[in-house]
Amino acid sequence: MSDPMSQLVRKNVRDLTPYQSARRLGGCGDVWLNANEYPTPVNFSLTQQTLNRYPECQPREVISRYAQYAGLTPDNVLVSRGADEAIELLIRAYCEPGQDTVLYCPPTYGMYSVSAETYGVQTKTQRLTEAWQLDVPAILQQLDSVKIVYICSPNNPTGHLLKAEDIHQVLTATAGKALVVVDEAYIEFCPQASVVGWMQQFPHLVVLRTLSKAFALAGLRCGFTLAQPGVIQTLLKVIAPYPLSTPVADIASQALSDEGLNAMRARVAELNAIRDTFIPRLAELPCVEQAFFSDTNYFLIRFHDSPAIFKGLWDQGIILRDQTKNPLLGGCLRVSIGTEAEMESLYQALTQFGPKGARQ
Repeated sequence: MSDPMSQLVRKNVRDLTPYQSARRLGGCGDVWLNANEYPTPVNFSLTQQTLNRYPECQPREVISRYAQYAGLTPDNVLVSRGADEAIELLIRAYCEPGQDTVLYCPPTYGMYSVSAETYGVQTKTQRLTEAWQLDVPAILQQLDSVKIVYICSPNNPTGHLLKAEDIHQVLTATAGKALVVVDEAYIEFCPQASVVGWMQQFPHLVVLRTLSKAFALAGLRCGFTLAQPGVIQTLLKVIAPYPLSTPVADIASQALSDEGLNAMRARVAELNAIRDTFIPRLAELPCVEQAFFSDTNYFLIRFHDSPAIFKGLWDQGIILRDQTKNPLLGGCLRVSIGTEAEMESLYQALTQFGPKGARQ
């Protein structure tokens, strides 16, 4: 049935293809390895009971604890409904529709383009190299009219870090001209690679973080923007009045306590160990062309017949994320790190497939 109000919708939204999140794609399974979540729930108890009052716009304890964790001061931190909201806030605050553009480097996270298109802001793309690294010379040739450059490192969905010297070159070239937003949603799995320490040298550097991955709080929807105070104050002009509910702020504060940080680091060590055990095992299977190294809680596998593998696993209740339509990722499925038992189930299921994807 056609929508009688469709003619009232902005054209760019009417023509928009929404981001296909793992939950939107659905599926019915027992082993969910498609959304880069922590595989088991973490228990928290609510301590704040003032639900009759509006929450603080920027809960002080959450901001203070995250600033301490990140090695910054509270005026360098903004908290939002996941890092996804921060992606949109930056576009709303800094990009003039029909005038400015956003640049990103596929294959990468899909919300950079969706958020820009939602607000009528044009996009430019520069593919990663065959080695899945930034093509810096090509990026530098495209910076005219670019107001924001989004760089995801470690990159989703490839699972690896982008070279620090390449990010440094982009920052140098954009000084005074554009923001460079480095999305560090997965940085807890390789914390030594964070670029937060560059913020004084590059005041146009913005870093995005989240509690969804290593903190095991994907359902909380809590993210952070780390930037110079002027950028934070600008974003506060456009953020919703009460972006975090009281229960979200309560749990986020607990997750950022000393006890919470220790638990997060233990989870990271656990997932990294499982990842480093299973990647080489999976690489030896007949149906696998290549299993790629990863710096994150997920990795890519290139299969000889990925459609057959994806459907065969789906039918057995093992849900992966299909990446075959992304540039440079033909034949690739993304695997989120699950429990040892879940990863063993995946391994055993894949032993059933031969090089051409057929069951053996």
